[in-house]
Amino acid sequence: MSSQIVTLIFAAALLASTLLKLWLTTRQIRHVAQHRAQVPPAFAAHVSLAAHQKAADYTLAKGRLQMLMQVLSAAVLVGWTLMGGLEWLNQSLYAAIGREAWGGYAYPIALLLAFNLIGSLIDLPFELYSTFVLEARFGFNRTDWKTFLTDQIKGLVLLLVLGIPLIWALLALMRGSGPQWWIWTWALWFGFSLSMMLIYPLVIAPLFNKFTPLTDGALKDRVEALFARAGFAAKGLFVMDAGRRSAHGNAYFTGLGAAKRVVLFDTLLERLDPPEVEAVLAHELGHFKLRHVPKRLALMAFLSLAGFALLGWLAQQPAFYLGLGVRPNLLGDNEALALLLFGMTLPVFSILLTPLMAQGSRKHEFEADAYACQHSEGRALASALLKLHEDNASTLTPDPLVARWTYSHPPAAERLPAILAQARP
Repeated sequence: MSSQIVTLIFAAALLASTLLKLWLTTRQIRHVAQHRAQVPPAFAAHVSLAAHQKAADYTLAKGRLQMLMQVLSAAVLVGWTLMGGLEWLNQSLYAAIGREAWGGYAYPIALLLAFNLIGSLIDLPFELYSTFVLEARFGFNRTDWKTFLTDQIKGLVLLLVLGIPLIWALLALMRGSGPQWWIWTWALWFGFSLSMMLIYPLVIAPLFNKFTPLTDGALKDRVEALFARAGFAAKGLFVMDAGRRSAHGNAYFTGLGAAKRVVLFDTLLERLDPPEVEAVLAHELGHFKLRHVPKRLALMAFLSLAGFALLGWLAQQPAFYLGLGVRPNLLGDNEALALLLFGMTLPVFSILLTPLMAQGSRKHEFEADAYACQHSEGRALASALLKLHEDNASTLTPDPLVARWTYSHPPAAERLPAILAQARP
């Protein structure tokens, strides 16, 4: 395959994927705007017109920002590839650092870190606008500048502390483990991902938020009784101080094995009553008991292995580099370039997997809802979801095609009737 063909395939795929995302976002904006004036009849008794219109306006504002980001993302990708941005960065660092520093690892590590730092700086204005303008406009933002800057610094430190050893190990395997290096690099990457699922809730998450044991005795007893009925053991039941950053509410289970813990946002406890909290946790518990977590891990393992196999082939093709605007180093040491180019271009082509992944996720949500209805009060789950929709300003009227293509959770118009149909009298 020639480099010209690679360029044409990439350019066509990027244009098609960008137009597809813009079309889907435009559909969502148009559909939500058309249904802004009236609460859907199924929710009229529970959702006020003001709350419905706030959700619509919030969705429209996010949609417009999303469209801008989609266009910028495509432009940045073209800049990195076809317009020579990555080529310039690569040649500059190669000339400045040289091939031998740190045993030959200083240059590729610097290239990967510099690329990520530049990407973060490009994204920073949008993150600032989203946090301090859009979220603030709708009453969700509680983050101050000190917290925001502290989070950024902590994230950078974690990138260096965790990223440099991981990058070094990946590069060493790519260079030294023979033609089948992609198998070993995949094993390292997947093992690292599993390790992070164990380490994150115990070490990393507490760097950003405060986790305190649940002290509400009645609620704690209720939740522990739920776990006992379901035969579930957790490391602990914690409340997270999410309210100092955002007014959005949520709850989640995290970790694997003995590291499993249950986390409730303090904003969730402010809004839901004990039966509703129990029902939300029963839903999350359903994901564990129905083995959704290992199923998703198995799917992630398969897809990532296929991705590394494809990377292993592409990394040996000069047309892969030249077609994407980069001259491979004649003396080798192209591992970092291969990782960057593959990571940048893969989302352009994998967008077609989005509806399949979303459909599988929605199926799991329906199953977890059914589990919750068996082990808690179904009507409490329905009322909790309605409150969360209102508190998070989630639209009740998404475009049906957009929901089918992108939504990881079923729309409320489908989800709530299914829950109520299974609720015990």
